[in-house]
Amino acid sequence: MVVASTMASMDDHERKIVVEFCQLLEQSKQLFNGLRDLPQCGQKIWQGYFGKTFDVYTKLWKFQQQHSLRTSDTNNLNEAYSFYSAIRGRQYYSRVSQEDRSDLMVKKLRYYARFIVVCLLLRRVGAIRELLAELDKQIVDYTSTYEPDDQLEWSLVLEEIKTFVKADSIVNVLHADQSSVILSHRLTPLTTPPVEKSTMMNLSLQEIILIGNMSEQVKFSEMTIDMFRMMQTLEREKNRDEVNHVSDPPSRASFEKSYSITSNKTLAYPMMANHDVNSSRRENPHKYILYKPTITQIMMFLATGFKELPANGVLLMYISADGCFQTSKHVNDLGYDCGGVMASSKREMELTNKKGVHVKEIHCLYPGDLYAYTRKPLFVIIDSDNSFAFQYIPRYFGHPFVVLMSPQELPDKLHEQLQHNGSLFTLFLHSPLTAFCIICNILTVKMHLWERANSYVDRFITEASRLFTSKVKPDVSYIQFFGDDFLRLLLLRYVFCHVVLRHHRAFVGEQYLPRCQPPLPLASFLDEISLKKYVRDLAKHLDVLSHFENFE
Repeated sequence: MVVASTMASMDDHERKIVVEFCQLLEQSKQLFNGLRDLPQCGQKIWQGYFGKTFDVYTKLWKFQQQHSLRTSDTNNLNEAYSFYSAIRGRQYYSRVSQEDRSDLMVKKLRYYARFIVVCLLLRRVGAIRELLAELDKQIVDYTSTYEPDDQLEWSLVLEEIKTFVKADSIVNVLHADQSSVILSHRLTPLTTPPVEKSTMMNLSLQEIILIGNMSEQVKFSEMTIDMFRMMQTLEREKNRDEVNHVSDPPSRASFEKSYSITSNKTLAYPMMANHDVNSSRRENPHKYILYKPTITQIMMFLATGFKELPANGVLLMYISADGCFQTSKHVNDLGYDCGGVMASSKREMELTNKKGVHVKEIHCLYPGDLYAYTRKPLFVIIDSDNSFAFQYIPRYFGHPFVVLMSPQELPDKLHEQLQHNGSLFTLFLHSPLTAFCIICNILTVKMHLWERANSYVDRFITEASRLFTSKVKPDVSYIQFFGDDFLRLLLLRYVFCHVVLRHHRAFVGEQYLPRCQPPLPLASFLDEISLKKYVRDLAKHLDVLSHFENFE
């Protein structure tokens, strides 16, 4: 009945999209489940079924990309990993080079690219290294054998992936044996900030729109490093025992051993064994992930997210984009005269018609464009060199509304370091300790130092949470958002960012500090002695006190 009523509320175009998606999804499930019943030996038998299954999954993937469907269920990532690992373990593409067909080689390269995306999202660094080495070899074989027109394109794909992986590990945490530690930045019970909840804290994050449009930032598969970091920040870490985590893609030998047939066929694919799609509850908010969208697409997804918000639901809009500046000296309308952020690729910021009258840049998202969406609880994060343009959005409708804005400038040295490797503000929201290390020029940290340093960050967050509920007026939007784990985490990491940068010697001037609307109290909260103490202790622990001014 619920599905029927939902379908009835859609227009014909939306209904057609959902029906087609459901058909592809059902077909992919049937084919995937059918693989379990196949014998574990005999490559010719497997090849045909794997080909059909892979083709359907490819159609489903393309369909999701085209229509931006997102389930936000990490079970789907684990299932994709299981499927791609099975292909690799069975060496499905091992004889492609012998068949002298360039189209099959392209399929193989696409398989590697998609598998790497899944491994990136699941933080399987060891698997990524192996797959990159294999992809590099496959590209060399492909280009030397066929001399294709897309030779440069595949070389760029490989370079894109390598650059992205390097940017993702901007601070290297090392074990005692000098091997790198693989860190997860998804939300866990241990990283969820404590809070004494009140009846006012009745909102929950339900819909998320992530927008990436930084022209010079590293990206891979239509995802910038900022989008990648924020996406992980807004997801819960799946219990590793529940999903039977596998550390790396299996070799053929280990695959034969691990995926052997038993009397219980569901054990043939461990990732699927305990996952009941119908009974599982979505633990993560629903996301739309938009890479360099047009203004029309932004408004369409905003309207969709707004429409789908349930009672007491919150819509979060995160934008990482280049600024769109207006040259007009007179500000008559704060909604449009202060500029905004670019909604598509970089272009002229202002147009002039034939009569010489200045008109607004149409490929720009202005603060005024968001006014209509403040009719429901709205949480906005703007990471841009024109972020402050969004500080004057009024609360016409009285609903909870918050804007977190990045600094508009960075010290020259940091700007050069981070121009391609992701925004500092987003990094603070994603991994506060990593951001702290970056601004103090720490690029390598021993694991024992990292763990102790994290304890200081945790203490800061706990104290900030206590102060938040006691120092911030209860009628302000912040308290209403504070009951949601994700929003509370973002707010407290914002406070950490503000306090740290405010006392750092390189960040002198208001343009180097983040802002928020409504403003948080400075004297009674952001300048609290207890918060400064934990930042000082952290700096002392990492031996970087010289980077900071007197904390007294």
